[in-house]
Amino acid sequence: MPRPSRLLHRLGLRRRRDPAAEVDAIAALTERLAVLLAAGVPAVSAWSHVGAESAPAPDAEVLSFAASAAQRGDPVAPAIAEALQAHPGASAAWPVLAAAWRVAAESGAPLAGSLRELAAVLRDEAQLRREVRAALAGPAASARLVMALPAIAVLFGATLGFDTLGVLFGNPIGLVCLALGLACLWGGHRWNTALAARAGRSRADAGLELELLAIAMSSGVSIDRARALARGTIERYVPHAGDGAEVDAVLGLAARAGAPVAELLRAEAFRLRRAARSAGIERAAALGVRLMLPLGLCVLPAFVLLGVAPLMISVVTGTLGGAV
Repeated sequence: MPRPSRLLHRLGLRRRRDPAAEVDAIAALTERLAVLLAAGVPAVSAWSHVGAESAPAPDAEVLSFAASAAQRGDPVAPAIAEALQAHPGASAAWPVLAAAWRVAAESGAPLAGSLRELAAVLRDEAQLRREVRAALAGPAASARLVMALPAIAVLFGATLGFDTLGVLFGNPIGLVCLALGLACLWGGHRWNTALAARAGRSRADAGLELELLAIAMSSGVSIDRARALARGTIERYVPHAGDGAEVDAVLGLAARAGAPVAELLRAEAFRLRRAARSAGIERAAALGVRLMLPLGLCVLPAFVLLGVAPLMISVVTGTLGGAV
């Protein structure tokens, strides 16, 4: 029998996705894995105990893929990548978990400690997404209200007794106004959506290569081996995470100063995540000003074409008709 979430998805009734909650769910899963591993549960069994039945679809399917691979003795990270190809709607945090698991497993780093650190990183990213969403709530609500102004103008004209609907649907000039007004509304909606999406964009992989390199080095492997493993993992699982320029800068500083490399790597990763948070908050704060562009260039012309122009045409035609 299909799951309720799948039925809701087919009927189009599924709730809007919450990116922050998705990242938080993977952080919780990562913490459970860390606790189980620290308690002595074998990695082969830990994946089957973290609760696939409580995970939202399609994350449950990805988790089932990972648990099946672990029970067969296959590498978990490739199984997660394969599951993500079959279920592209899964959380964007899965590649981060797959990358960290691969680096820890292949370098021999303590899995429990590495997963705890990764869970903290994911919690931080989820908090960033919540803060950005809260900052976007006001501008987004204003945009939706402004987009309703043309329809309010049409209804207002009809309430006052003017035949605005008849003009829009029965008069040649009104039909032109209707077409142009709807085109302006459509363009304004697309513009608003694009601005909000750009303002709310965030990355769960900020500073990820630095974290992966610190995980690999905690196992005692050489810097060259850890660097190759972290870079190869990034290219395979999170190819958009960056080119590793920050890693070069940190390693160069550590070599010159003789400082602990792992601590410098984690400090730089923390700085990058804080910079990403500040940039996200700034984009959200600037959205209210940027929404003035579609308001002035699309919504206000639509208001005139759908609300004011039909009203004026109705007045003129009524006056001329009464004069005749």
